[in-house]
Amino acid sequence: MVPREHIQAVCSQLKNSPEARFDFLADLCGVDRGPEEEPRFEVNYHLFSTTTHHRVRLKVLLTEDDLHVPTVTNVWRTANWHERETFDFFGIIFDGHPDLRRILLPDDWQGHALRKDFPLRGYEPYSLK
Repeated sequence: MVPREHIQAVCSQLKNSPEARFDFLADLCGVDRGPEEEPRFEVNYHLFSTTTHHRVRLKVLLTEDDLHVPTVTNVWRTANWHERETFDFFGIIFDGHPDLRRILLPDDWQGHALRKDFPLRGYEPYSLK
């Protein structure tokens, strides 16, 4: 686990360190552990070294009342769409992101569809125009 305020520095060190060389952000995803869990949300960073073939997963825990975490787009440009998707589906805000907006759901979509408290059938009525 990495404290949110250190995630950029840890990722940068893992990418740029000659010993580690985690040069590939394989995935970045959000997790809603459920309303009864505290802290409720996670951001998972799956890193891979194309040189050493090692993998590592970093985890940042977030409480429901503070869903902010620094962006890592300054470390890996590929984090851009991963962070946008996580914002879209979970409402996690990546501070410093160059273009944090919905990526898959319509702009007028209410809520965040992968949260455990999101209604199974969505909010009615909704029509695609």
